[in-house]
Amino acid sequence: MNFLGHLYFSNNDLELMIANLFGDFCKGNSFVNYSETIKKGVLLHRKIDHYIDNHSAVRKARSKLYTSLPKVSGIAIDLYFDHLLAIQWEHYHKKPYQTYLDEFYNHQSNYIVNYPKDFQLFLKQIIEYKWLNYYPTEYGLLKACQGVSKRISFPNELENAPDHLKNHEEELKIAFNIYMVDAIAYFKIDNTPTNNLNYSTSIF
Repeated sequence: MNFLGHLYFSNNDLELMIANLFGDFCKGNSFVNYSETIKKGVLLHRKIDHYIDNHSAVRKARSKLYTSLPKVSGIAIDLYFDHLLAIQWEHYHKKPYQTYLDEFYNHQSNYIVNYPKDFQLFLKQIIEYKWLNYYPTEYGLLKACQGVSKRISFPNELENAPDHLKNHEEELKIAFNIYMVDAIAYFKIDNTPTNNLNYSTSIF
């Protein structure tokens, strides 16, 4: 999953949420030089990436998208799952979406000076421009795909991913539902509504 998924699976720990996002900026074993909180966030980030990459429902969905989105089908799914999580937020979290985001935006990290400048700038942009506010919208999905596409070093179709995702919409929603049920249990997430633990694909 992308930014929103990584925040969600940090289980309401605001410092861990920031450290989790830092995982994309931390290569190899360089994380060992940081505080325990930051190290925990980087390792969680990698654990989340590994889990979704190897989940059977996600792998099946990725294979169906590969022809139209070669080399970037996994990235497209990550971005689309964030979009679906934002749309269906009330099924996965007790707090309203905007309340959750505002708490994240307003949090003053105790460790911010320990992060490298490029990550500090990235975090400042997320907060200042409120990127996550747009995740539930088709516009937000499009902009996310376009933004990531530009950062990839090889030619790719990611900027056109929303059209290809639309062609597999129902299958992807089912895959997302299956993944979330399993991931919530695997990561021991305790912020889901009490009546949501065994929800069915009918919510879509």
